[in-house]
Amino acid sequence: MTSIDVHDLTKDYGGTRAVDGVSFRVLPGRVTGFLGPNGAGKSTTLRVVLGLDRPTSGGATLGGRPYRSLDAPLRHAGALLDAAAAHGGRTARDHLLILAHSNRIPAARVTEVLAESGLESVARHRIRTFSLGMRQRLGVAAALLGDPPVLILDEPANGLDPEGIVWIRGLMRRLAGEGRTVLVSSHLMTETALAADHLVVLGRGRLLADAPMADFVGGHASLEDAYLRLTAGAAPFSARTGTPPSAPTGPPAPAPTGTPRPGQAPTPAPAPIEEKG
Repeated sequence: MTSIDVHDLTKDYGGTRAVDGVSFRVLPGRVTGFLGPNGAGKSTTLRVVLGLDRPTSGGATLGGRPYRSLDAPLRHAGALLDAAAAHGGRTARDHLLILAHSNRIPAARVTEVLAESGLESVARHRIRTFSLGMRQRLGVAAALLGDPPVLILDEPANGLDPEGIVWIRGLMRRLAGEGRTVLVSSHLMTETALAADHLVVLGRGRLLADAPMADFVGGHASLEDAYLRLTAGAAPFSARTGTPPSAPTGPPAPAPTGTPRPGQAPTPAPAPIEEKG
């Protein structure tokens, strides 16, 4: 089984604790939403999962193996962390060809993911001419490149127009339906409610919730309402009552800035690209 396993993860930056003893599992066959306020520890957790940061203690594995130990990692896990990280002087096609070559992926796969991401018509355009939405699509194409069993997306709907948002939602649902492991971090509550089956919520560097969407929302009016009630006090979610107990004291731990991007997964229908601008 290809799951993402985070076990007792703690990460300190100097005297600041960004993640504090977090454990959860992301299972295949469903979309798991990864939520939390700014500074909750989400980005730090993703960086550790993808081998970009070393944990202070604990750790994370993909299919039972640390990301750093994977040979040709794009074949194991596709990730979108920062759409702006692609070199602006390269064309979209060349960017993907370089990634494919470094991970021993056939060049024909580049053509496939360009079509899947709706970028076929601009494949030979330089990335610096792309809108934010087009860069997001390119980042998703890179994540799809190795046709991996695990997909990790950080704010994938950022910059997408309504058609693009429908496309990325359908992509995530399709990948999960194929039995892949899909973890998506987002601030868009409405989209998360439509796309996710399960939720993992962090606050102040700690795990607040790890529950099916229906259980988390419970009797609340919406996912947004349930989320805001939980994170207002950064207190753990009670599976029995669906409400947080009294909030812990202490200031939130800020997450580190900057998100370099790792090597980056497969099969939804293409959607039209946005106009530049």
